[in-house]
Amino acid sequence: MNRSTLLLIVANVAMTSLAQIVLKTGMSAPEVARALAAGVRLPALVTVLFHPWVVVGLGLYAGAALVWLLVLSRVDVSLAYPFVGLGFVVTMVLAWAFLGEAVTPMRMAGTLLIAAGIVVLART
Repeated sequence: MNRSTLLLIVANVAMTSLAQIVLKTGMSAPEVARALAAGVRLPALVTVLFHPWVVVGLGLYAGAALVWLLVLSRVDVSLAYPFVGLGFVVTMVLAWAFLGEAVTPMRMAGTLLIAAGIVVLART
């Protein structure tokens, strides 16, 4: 795998992890919570789908999908896809840093096990 492909994979992981944080921010917004409290009906769905943070999060996912298509055009999916697991590590760190989520020892251990598996697969 060459450097540009690896950079595309890292960009994809970063974009999808950031999308998770942005979507969580949108879904935690008071106006979204109020809309969903009334039930999952059309007005609530409109509120969710047009909330700025949700729109940005979905846009990040769309951009990440385009980047991923470039990755798949260059390397075998069996080589590229394990790197997606890095998103677990990145998302956990971003959630801790920006959302104040707890990183318990068990969460950290599980995430590090995933990262270790990625290292093993990357060396094959």
